[in-house]
Amino acid sequence: MKKKRSDIIIEYLRENPGVANSEIFAGTGLDISSATLKRDLTRLVEENILIMKGERRGARYYLSPLYTLMVDIDPDIYFQKEIDERKILQGYNFELLSLLSDAPLFTQQEYEKLTQLHDHFKTNISKLSQVQYKKEMERLAIDLSWKSSQIEGNTYSLLETERLLLKKETAVGKTVEEATMLLNHKEALDYIINNPHYLQPLTVAKVENIHSLLMKGLGVDRNIRIGRVGITGTNYRPLDNEYQIREALEGMCEVINRRQDPFEKALLLLVLISYIQPFNDGNKRTARIVSNAELMANHYCPISFRTIDSIDYKKAMLLFYEQNNLSAFKQIFIEQYQFAVTTYF
Repeated sequence: MKKKRSDIIIEYLRENPGVANSEIFAGTGLDISSATLKRDLTRLVEENILIMKGERRGARYYLSPLYTLMVDIDPDIYFQKEIDERKILQGYNFELLSLLSDAPLFTQQEYEKLTQLHDHFKTNISKLSQVQYKKEMERLAIDLSWKSSQIEGNTYSLLETERLLLKKETAVGKTVEEATMLLNHKEALDYIINNPHYLQPLTVAKVENIHSLLMKGLGVDRNIRIGRVGITGTNYRPLDNEYQIREALEGMCEVINRRQDPFEKALLLLVLISYIQPFNDGNKRTARIVSNAELMANHYCPISFRTIDSIDYKKAMLLFYEQNNLSAFKQIFIEQYQFAVTTYF
């Protein structure tokens, strides 16, 4: 299938941001006149796909940050390139929080689907007794504790996790640290379930407290890290200054508290806590608990992530680190919300 001219231009600018129209003309090899290319570029700017900086001969073209945030990128194709071959945003993007402060995160079709699922959830739980509802929440909490830990390398099976959390029976051949990780998840979830409005409004101190519950007994420093941290599988480098990290977290809290929609707030918490990497360890675990706390505080269904492949989760997260692109992670969020509503309630 022949590619559209606009797709060729976009692909070229993704690899070569900040170039002039003459460079785009030469680099894309399109069989069109320079006047036609200029019209294409003008249209793409008007559609907020590109932005133009400078005027006339000094004009340079870039992909629009909002387009970069939302455009569909296939993780499997993206990660065909090795780590050092990928052109990425290597450092923390200080403009990202401003962009996310009011950007629409879901298409109308996606939002309608999530809203229908939420309505389905409300109808179903209205038919459950208090005992039945508590039983389903317990099942979801076990599944979330298991999958969240598995994503981080924990080798407990789901059945072993259930025995540990319900009967306090540790599995043969597993480490104390693995059992502690799972028990901490359950304790953090129970705390949120028993205090559903704890994170309303969201503050840095409250995020730190959830992290402390998750890291208890694991030898991980509490509170915001004071040094550099590396992330396996990517050249993205998070902030390494304690004061900048705290400032980024405070900015995140402001964005979350300003937004109204629970779905958007939950999605942002999943990616932003992981992106900022405020702690030496346990960032993604903290993100999953805090995100679910946001959903539960607004009487929305929490997400267990039970059916997500750990590698797919990590790829989607790395795509956000490297390109600030939400497409893959947003798809995971929608699919897992649907799974939670139809499986537990």
